Amino acid sequence: MKTAYELAMERLAKSAPTVKLTNEQKKELADLESQCAAKIAERELFLKDEIAKAVDKGDFEAIEQLEKQLVSERKSIRVDFDEKKDKVRQKAGK
Repeated sequence: MKTAYELAMERLAKSAPTVKLTNEQKKELADLESQCAAKIAERELFLKDEIAKAVDKGDFEAIEQLEKQLVSERKSIRVDFDEKKDKVRQKAGK
């Protein structure tokens, strides 16, 4: 007898079969992930430096604005790279 988990996994495999990625696609995904991490780190370094300058000046409005900008840029970069990774995965499905 199969467990409920096994039955659910079989149904999932029928409705949305798993896509096998080639080594080249895996490498491309890993490269995109490292590029994304580097881009986020670059923006964090810049904005954290700006935040430190604003703290020294005591400009609390600028600090708040820069922190919001940092969060926004992280999300934007992540969305951009997720779209690129989805395109690579879609190539595998064809």
